[in-house]
Amino acid sequence: MVLDLKTKGTMSDISSDMTGTIDMTVEMTKETAEETKEVVTKPPTGASALDQEVARRRTFAIISHPDAGKTTLTEKLLLYAGAIDQAGAVRARKQQRQVVSDWMAMEQERGISITSTVLQFEVDRCLFNLLDTPGHQDFSEDTYRTLMAVDSAIMVLDSAKGIEAQTQKLFAVCRQQNLPILTFINKLDQAGRDPLELLDEIERVLSIRAVPMNWPIGSGPDFQGVYDLRAQQILYFQRTARGTQRAPVQVASLNDPKLVEHLTPHAYARLCEEVELINGIGLEFEAEAFAAGELTPVYFGSAVNNFGVEPFLAALTELAPSPRPRASSQGIVKPTDEQFSGFIFKIQANMDPKHRDSMAFLRVCSGHFMKDMTVYHPRLGRNLRMSRPHRLFARERETVETAYAGDVIGLSNPGTFTIGDTVTSGGALQFPPIPSFPPEHFGRLRNDKIEKYKQFNKGLEQLMDEAVVQVLYPTNHVRREPILAVVGTLQFDVVTARLSAEYNITTHIDPLPYVAARWVTGSPAALASAKWPSQSLRTEDRAGNLVLLFTSVWELNYCIENNPQIEFHETNQVG
Repeated sequence: MVLDLKTKGTMSDISSDMTGTIDMTVEMTKETAEETKEVVTKPPTGASALDQEVARRRTFAIISHPDAGKTTLTEKLLLYAGAIDQAGAVRARKQQRQVVSDWMAMEQERGISITSTVLQFEVDRCLFNLLDTPGHQDFSEDTYRTLMAVDSAIMVLDSAKGIEAQTQKLFAVCRQQNLPILTFINKLDQAGRDPLELLDEIERVLSIRAVPMNWPIGSGPDFQGVYDLRAQQILYFQRTARGTQRAPVQVASLNDPKLVEHLTPHAYARLCEEVELINGIGLEFEAEAFAAGELTPVYFGSAVNNFGVEPFLAALTELAPSPRPRASSQGIVKPTDEQFSGFIFKIQANMDPKHRDSMAFLRVCSGHFMKDMTVYHPRLGRNLRMSRPHRLFARERETVETAYAGDVIGLSNPGTFTIGDTVTSGGALQFPPIPSFPPEHFGRLRNDKIEKYKQFNKGLEQLMDEAVVQVLYPTNHVRREPILAVVGTLQFDVVTARLSAEYNITTHIDPLPYVAARWVTGSPAALASAKWPSQSLRTEDRAGNLVLLFTSVWELNYCIENNPQIEFHETNQVG
């Protein structure tokens, strides 16, 4: 059911635009944005099988600042969807299992998400493709790529901290992609800020209308449930042991005399007062504004206790949009077009120790994918047979026979695919490239056991394919030890941990004093006469492109000013 309500007011008058927006190279055209305003939850009468399959897909990412509860909410959505029998914990105790989405050993040890995870499951005849993303800024490049592959996003906020830095950056990316955003304000079981204050902050900081869809009953230890503002019903939850099972819920009206048996007089009086205030402001959900990314429906709850998770899952089924049209080199591609098309947005090696292979994550954008079908690969200029497609559920995989627009499937990758590749069943159609980001930290990777150079080189090659790190080699050194260039320093720890766990290679990284890299292009004569700063280091990437490393921003600017005949690029997309 699509809501058709009109917004009568907002929490505050917002006039300033959000600053710090990330410059993304892929933007939807106005035509595409107009076509994505409609929220499709039901196939039209008499629709084809393709139309029906597309209409029931929901492909979304979950974003947040670290420790807001994103991974816990993911786990509880799986629990309520019936995809798992018992919920795990991010930091599991004895007799508790780990969460499904954090499958990497380092994720389980540190209690953080390092890599994006795909989880496909069904709820009420809807097929969900949930992409759990890293929250830590050091892994944000993986998150940005994942956001290119979804149709909507869930923004998880800590009720005590509100809008945090990483959330604000990720929201900016969602806005540039015109993604509809649902908000889940988490941790109501802990001491937090006033709900009205949180709504005001969302509007003031993010410049988006915030419309509450339910309201918390109590807070901290007294948090007992939520009041559904549309259905005008109280959902009173009971705690379960460590939140591993669904929380029993009782439904009542606000005027139910038995309600006082569960709520303290103070909590009941406050709830009535706040509901009256919200109704007086006249905040109502508007489907068109939500689809355009101008309004976010807000839900309150506690993921760790399962309070408010079930109504939020129902909201996802109802409100999250089905697959959207996408811009391409051949114009707008509609998800219901007969021609199959899709693009690679992520590559991951060694997801399963039994396989030790590389998996390319393909977002299907249009048409009907079938196992063993032949597709055209524009970058390679040749046809490929899709003989080993997989349905993904974190690190688990199973062969899939068919997929439709909105689905994310895994393709075995023997070096055929790179991030950003398009595949299609006809023509030379290509989707816009996925942007890369300039590295800011550099370190020399040393292999502690030289005799294992083959395993070392293989592991490094696969990490380069994943674009987890960029690998550079000094051009004027006899011993060409690799230099790792990364966005965040935690990626250094990931490299050494994975080389150890997946390839049995012991390595260490020596930090280097460089703060910026620039890919350099110019004529042979211009490069020969260039004036390089004495502290800079000349390197080359795996493709042989010249890359200069600089010890300071001043040094970088000085080099640019004194070499006007040369072009400097922040990333390796120098074409």
